[in-house]
Amino acid sequence: MKERCLGVDQRFASDLMKPFYEINEKDLESFCLQDEMDSRGYVLIRGLLSSDYVDQLLHQILQIVGEGGWLQPNHDLLERKVVASAACGDSDPAFKSVYEQIFNLESFHAFVHHPALRRVMTLLVGPRLLIHPKPIGRLIFPNCERFVIQAHQDHQSIGGDANSFTAWMPLHDCPVELGPLQILEASHHSGLQGTDPATGIIDRATANGNQWVGGQINAGDVLIFHSLTVHAATPNISDQLRISIDCRFQDYARALHPANLVFPGSSGRSWEAVYANWLSDDLEYFWKDVPLTLKPSLAELAELAETADSPQMRSRYARIVGQLELQMATDPALKDR
Repeated sequence: MKERCLGVDQRFASDLMKPFYEINEKDLESFCLQDEMDSRGYVLIRGLLSSDYVDQLLHQILQIVGEGGWLQPNHDLLERKVVASAACGDSDPAFKSVYEQIFNLESFHAFVHHPALRRVMTLLVGPRLLIHPKPIGRLIFPNCERFVIQAHQDHQSIGGDANSFTAWMPLHDCPVELGPLQILEASHHSGLQGTDPATGIIDRATANGNQWVGGQINAGDVLIFHSLTVHAATPNISDQLRISIDCRFQDYARALHPANLVFPGSSGRSWEAVYANWLSDDLEYFWKDVPLTLKPSLAELAELAETADSPQMRSRYARIVGQLELQMATDPALKDR
């Protein structure tokens, strides 16, 4: 499938944008992150993670995508030069087979539990920190419009309590031509915003907020934003694969949608398969030790599995119930949530 090239206006829009407000990791003690988040809907922390730490995961991912035939064999893996004909995205079988290998990496899951990251998360949500157990890897081919993530709010997809957050981290330096995220400042103050019913996309021209902000984000930097903050990726107009990881986190006393603990799709993925080759069990089912408040509850999910409007949604709820029941086999306390 030949992808449509992006227009010139899209390619250079970032050059005219207001730059991110940024905080250096060394200056964190001088700021109240909660106040910064409340004001802008985001914080960009420069240099929070060491380049050595980021590089370790990047090398593992590059090895997998290289073996998948995504990268030009006559270039160093670190150059991330793509094979144009290999371009694929989330819904493509070729993408899914490679991504599953990445998602199953123990280091992929451990990455978002780094002490420096946990410290910043705790400054935002307090001591009752829950990091959602399914981090997301973004593997974005260049010059393919269908892979550009359009304006949206994360709360639309993750549900639960709206006062949750996303941490987005590129695994290499990400100048504007590689397509880093942009943020609509203070858009979280407007609640859930209107979307196109067919796509779930928010119209950038009419979205409520202050100015769009953007700019280069480097390896080791962490962009954190509220679940109601409107944000979007920019087009990757380079000849390189853009690789990033993001995760969600919240105060565990607030409501959590149980789909964030399981695999509600029809892929057949399971935590047992994810953990199969891990060397440590430290992060296996780590959320079982946390007194979670599930919304909908297990009883409500079981009812939805019988009464939801469409067969697809009834099947989805049934899968969530089935997987939660498997987790309860080793943690009966989940039955009361």
